[in-house]
Formats: sequence, structure tokens, C-alpha cells
Amino acid sequence: MVRKAKVGAAFGRRGYVAGIQVGTYLVVADNSGAKEVQVIGVPGVKTRLRRIPFATVGDMVVVSVKKGKPELKGQIFRAIIIRQRKPYRRPDGTWVAFEDNAAVIVTPDGVPKGSEIRGPVAKEAAERWSRIANIATIIV
Repeated sequence: MVRKAKVGAAFGRRGYVAGIQVGTYLVVADNSGAKEVQVIGVPGVKTRLRRIPFATVGDMVVVSVKKGKPELKGQIFRAIIIRQRKPYRRPDGTWVAFEDNAAVIVTPDGVPKGSEIRGPVAKEAAERWSRIANIATIIV
């Protein structure tokens, strides 16, 4: 009997490391007013029933603000992941890991809400989102 090929987002994203999943808390690395957010969704990821969706550096996620300005608490935003603690491999063979899991709050179009980014930004996120690369101070 011929085995059916496995297709879908989880298998189409070969080589990605599940560094950030739904429920993960992220540090906000911009000056938008939020300090800490929780990932509540990963848009565009279609996976098996009850499998927790994951994202990695450069992906857009849906987040809920947990700490920060009182008027922002509990609000839902989109964010781009710019750093993750879990090591991931680049095409040239190097492994990269950061000290924290961090994100930048953006509009649905990918325009950052803040005007500056604290700390380094992964090269993968800067290449994919040019508006983030424009305000980044360090790109690793």
C-alpha cells in the first residue's frame, strides 16, 4: 500500500523551530507602551486538530497585552517576533539563540506602532519586514 504524503503548514514549514507557541509570554521591545504580551494566535497556520500552533522569528502573531499602560491592558494586537530563546539554524549552518523572547507590536499591515526598538533584531525578521529593519538599531 502506498503511503500518503503529509502536507500542510506543519510539514510545509520544514526547518522551522517551534520557538514560540500559543500561550507564550513575550517581552515587547518597542516604545508602544506595552511591556509584556501573550501569544493568543498564529494567523495563517493550519495544522492538525488540537496541535498547538507555533511561530518563529519573523512571523506575525496575534497577542494580548498583559503588562503595560492601563489603557493597553487586555487589548488585542498583531506583533512580529524579533527574538527567540530557542536556538534555530540559519542556511549557512550557524545556530542563533537570543537571551529572551521578544516582539514588536505592529498594525495589521506590518507598520510598527512604536518609533524605536530596544535590543537586537534577528536578520530573518529584518529581511521579511522592512519597516522593522528601518527602526532597528542592531540587526544580528
